[in-house]
This record gives sequence, structure tokens and C-alpha cells, in this order.
Amino acid sequence: MIHFQNVSKSYGDGSDSLKDVTFSINPKEFVSIVGLSGAGKSTIVKLLIAEERPTKGRITFAQYDINKLKEKDLPKLRRHMGLVFQDFKLLPTKNVHENVAFALEVAGRPEEEINDLVMEVLDLVGIPDKGKSFVHQLSGGEKQRVAIARAMVNRPDVIIADEPTSNLDSVNTAGIINLLKKINEMGTTVILATHNEDTVNDLKRRVITIQDGRLIRDEESSKYHL
Repeated sequence: MIHFQNVSKSYGDGSDSLKDVTFSINPKEFVSIVGLSGAGKSTIVKLLIAEERPTKGRITFAQYDINKLKEKDLPKLRRHMGLVFQDFKLLPTKNVHENVAFALEVAGRPEEEINDLVMEVLDLVGIPDKGKSFVHQLSGGEKQRVAIARAMVNRPDVIIADEPTSNLDSVNTAGIINLLKKINEMGTTVILATHNEDTVNDLKRRVITIQDGRLIRDEESSKYHL
């Protein structure tokens, strides 16, 4: 499904964010990409969603060759992905229902279908009664659940969560991780980029460890340790 083959990413100042990284992720896997801040985790995410392109190597996602993807084809690629970030990226002037519905409206889906899909995903993430609430009325954990609902509403093949619990306390962190596990059990591939050692160790799933831009370990059901 996802293949990084000898991928490197360099910047104009001569710094290397990734160095010769190779790995594959299969459909329905739950994979944690871990490492200290600045190790290269977020660069992997940016390359995967084609926000940036590799300096060397090849990246493929299903039938898409990301190296060769044209700008006009990026929306097609990203419809297969649901993105979740640590700062939520919610629209403060819209309520929860409107935040989740926005992507469907842009895609031209009919209003009745949009309402049904939004209600379905809000129930999935455990906040069915928050549709009329605005962002400022929500806790951090609720905001992240809205962000996950928005990521899931198009029924993507993969959820990519970049440090989704960094701004949350331990209780909300556990709730968000359990929700990602539930989504994975429904058949969606989950990629979790994090530096949270306890979270990764509790998951007991595959761990890819990045250090100074290099892949130093790729182990099934691994304990995260640097």
C-alpha cells in the first residue's frame, strides 16, 4: 500500500531531514513512527501527503507514484487519506457539524448525505451530542475527536496522525489512542507519528524508529526506546 524506497530529503541549507529511508506499510496495519523532536517523523508525513517531494528515492501510495504526481492530481491522492494534527486545525467560526461537513461540501456531496455522514462519524468518535457546539466550547480531547471525525468522514484508506496527543493530558491521550485503535479494527490503516514513549509501548504494535533522519529500527510489537 505505502512504500518508501531509499528516500532522502535535503533542504537548501544543506541539512538532511531524511537519509536513505526504506519501509512499507500494508493495508489495515497500525504503525507508529517514533523518534525525538526533529528526528524526521513530520518530514515522512509531509512526503506521504505530497506536501513536500523527496530529494532522492521513490514513494508510492497504492496506485500513486508521489514523485511524479502533478498538482492537479493531489486532491485525488488526499481523498484516500485522513489527516490529524496536534493543533487540531479546526475552523473557529464554524460549529462541530460544520467543521466535519466542510470537506464533503467542497466535494459537492448532497446535503442529506452530508448530514447522515456527519452524524455517523460524530457517533463513531463519541461526541454525538456536540454537533452544534463551537470550537471554543470544547475540551482539548473533544477538539481532537472532532478532528478525527473530519478525517474519517470521507472514509479514507489511511489515517495519518502527526503527534495527535501532544497537547492532551493522560486521560484524553488514552481516549484518543483507543479511538485510533477502534478505527484500525474497522479496517482503516493507521500511521501514528509520535515521540510519546508510553503511548507507543502500550499499543504493542509495529514501531518504526527514526533517529537523525535514519531508520534505525523496524520491529513488530516493539518497545520504543532510544
